[in-house]
Amino acid sequence: MSPEHPTHVRTSPHGAGQTCASRAPVLGVFDGYGVEIEYMIVDRGGLDVRPVADELLCLGAGHPAADVVRGDMGWSNELALHVLEVKNRVPSAALDALPEAFHAEITAINTLLGRHGAQLLPGGMHPWMDPHTETRLWTHENCALYSTYDRIFDCRRHGWGNLQSVHLNLPFGDDEQFARLHAAIRLVLPILPALAASSPIADGRVTGFMDYRLEVYRDHQRQLPSSIGECIPRPSASPAEYRAQILAPMYREAAEYGDGGVLQHEWLNVRAAIPRFERNAIEIRVLDVQECPQADLAIAAVTAALVQRLYDSYHSAPDADATIRTAALARTFRACLRDAEQTQIDDASYLAQLGLDCGPCRAHELWARVIDLLVAEDRLAPRWHAPLQLILERGPLARRIVASLGEDAGRLQMRDVYRELGECLRDNRQFEGTT
Repeated sequence: MSPEHPTHVRTSPHGAGQTCASRAPVLGVFDGYGVEIEYMIVDRGGLDVRPVADELLCLGAGHPAADVVRGDMGWSNELALHVLEVKNRVPSAALDALPEAFHAEITAINTLLGRHGAQLLPGGMHPWMDPHTETRLWTHENCALYSTYDRIFDCRRHGWGNLQSVHLNLPFGDDEQFARLHAAIRLVLPILPALAASSPIADGRVTGFMDYRLEVYRDHQRQLPSSIGECIPRPSASPAEYRAQILAPMYREAAEYGDGGVLQHEWLNVRAAIPRFERNAIEIRVLDVQECPQADLAIAAVTAALVQRLYDSYHSAPDADATIRTAALARTFRACLRDAEQTQIDDASYLAQLGLDCGPCRAHELWARVIDLLVAEDRLAPRWHAPLQLILERGPLARRIVASLGEDAGRLQMRDVYRELGECLRDNRQFEGTT
């Protein structure tokens, strides 16, 4: 979740701060999906981070490069040299075929990394990386951008040098679609960590948070408070209103830090979901990386299906003042970062706005009800039922990791668990953990 090379729902050149010379036609809402998944590059033996993304991209492209284009798929650099992003460069009309497409890229990447004795590792954070001493920033194309980030924010810490996320891009075709989509996404964001949390460990210890990545992320741009707010975005009735109330103050604040205009782009906004007006999409940014593409895409699919169900419940652009308060959504979000699927959801107004006729419940019970509704309404493809059921029955990946470590959560035990996670990524299978 750094200044990244985005998946384009509207086609434009990769690279933060670059503009599009020619644009593809704008997609309507739910007409396409863009997915970006970040992976750690680690040593095959000890699983320590390996800052060789530039060498990998050079091997993949055949020359020094920040991107590798492979048909509809692509690889890109990130802020840190031990992180690589894999994405579908061309929006997919459906998510069903993407697990196999991502797995094929992972296989190709691991083959090249084998020359360096390295491999990809999934998960939202590296469990024992010391970001202060081990972070190596990208030093090639756009390095001035990354050095500006480092000067202002100090990127050699958790929330910058140690995090891996999935971004789901959903398009909008006009101002009304934007308002309806933004309102629907706001409601879904707080409960996503209950499904997607995969970062319970940092600094070689169990942190007490199922989603520690997002816990540190909430504070990682504290120098520019206007760039993150309460993390959960507040209502916005139109792109013009969003630009005036969110982007303009953020740019003014960045200018006060003497950024030279380098950071004054919409990707400086790091809320849980951000409009990407340059490509007419809203990017959901709160999903931790799972153990395999099958799990990542299952969570993306149920997210998109719930957003669409809520979107369809709005007959016109919703009145921003009528939506649930941002502070209430943020409280639920923060609780889910700590307790994930065990979070007690007792906000009656929130449950009603999700379309659920039920009393207080745990987050996993809420998601079970949601998934039943989506299946009954034929909004969720059958291929996603089994991977989601495993998550409901055994908890999010974070819970399975902690359970597998047991009471003796030492480095050797962590290495064994994360080695199996690497094997799950290699085989595109879910991690079942200790039963």
